[in-house]
Amino acid sequence: MKFIDEAKIYIKAGDGGNGAASFRREKYIPLGGPDGGDGGRGGSIFIEADRNLNTLVDYRYTRKFLAQRGENGRGADCYGAAGKDITLKVPVGTVVYDQNSEALIADLPQDGMKVLLAQGGKGGLGNLHFKSSVNRAPRKCTPGTAGEEFELRMELRVLADVGLLGLPNAGKSTFIRSVSAARPKVADYPFTTLHPNLGVVRVDEERSFVIADVPGLIEGAAEGAGLGIRFLKHLQRTRVLLHLVDLAPFAPDANPVEDALAIVRELEKYDPDLAQKPRWLLLNKLDLIPEEEREERVAAFLTAYRAASGEGVDEKADEALPHFAIAAISGEGCRTVTFEVMRYLESLGAAEDAPEEENTENAGKA
Repeated sequence: MKFIDEAKIYIKAGDGGNGAASFRREKYIPLGGPDGGDGGRGGSIFIEADRNLNTLVDYRYTRKFLAQRGENGRGADCYGAAGKDITLKVPVGTVVYDQNSEALIADLPQDGMKVLLAQGGKGGLGNLHFKSSVNRAPRKCTPGTAGEEFELRMELRVLADVGLLGLPNAGKSTFIRSVSAARPKVADYPFTTLHPNLGVVRVDEERSFVIADVPGLIEGAAEGAGLGIRFLKHLQRTRVLLHLVDLAPFAPDANPVEDALAIVRELEKYDPDLAQKPRWLLLNKLDLIPEEEREERVAAFLTAYRAASGEGVDEKADEALPHFAIAAISGEGCRTVTFEVMRYLESLGAAEDAPEEENTENAGKA
């Protein structure tokens, strides 16, 4: 199935039915009075997250959704039937924006969440509502109100705990194949990954987390180079980023430090908040470096990276810049990374679940 993560649609809720102006006319009942019923309400449009869906392909070609109009009221106190509601099913993680104002309409991060997008119009009142002691035969009735209508933009942001970053051919797909059961395409040319891939990493029988692999970035992606930066939205829900760096590039003029910093610059251009997420360096492709040179190569990279990024060179810098040397193709060091990530995610969960400390000093002061 084709992976579609963006769609633009037009929706319009149903208009309310008109009220009726009618009078009771039966044999032997003269002057029966008004009996016009109300119009039915128009159908509303809802959106619901469904975990059985993983793409917005259903909205790529069907872009207009119109809810049913309410029926008009009739005589003999007959009210019009309400229009049928429409529920749009979308994948979990979908975000909906107003196309014109860019206002956030709905965010659906959980399965089964349901949000009203467009309210159906109210039915008009029949003349039954306008009778009084001084107006026994009202001929007044009201029309139904119009249903809401919007032009919407939907974006799918996959739900993952961990996101993978890096240049094309940095080894992201190889890494996710090494630590999970996901099997994205792997080849010896750039841009083999054309859409996000998700994998579940099982640390043990009871602990696991979800990791997302997105297409590689290159310098100038914010200006449209390569595949651009539109896939970065899939990393906005993650809690930690794993930045893979190729320590043994094939190109003789390639600079791993500059390549790593280029990724950071593209993150800052796309979303400063995303650039501030915790980011760990995975120094990949140790298998291509002679064993006696590995430690020296890793130390040289870290020193140059800290100097170029202005983070300084000291012991505290090691703590502020978590890094792991791995060989994704053989799995060397990957198990250590998954355990550390799991430990980090559990620490975040414990911090969120901990109750806030009460301020005992101000207790009783009023």
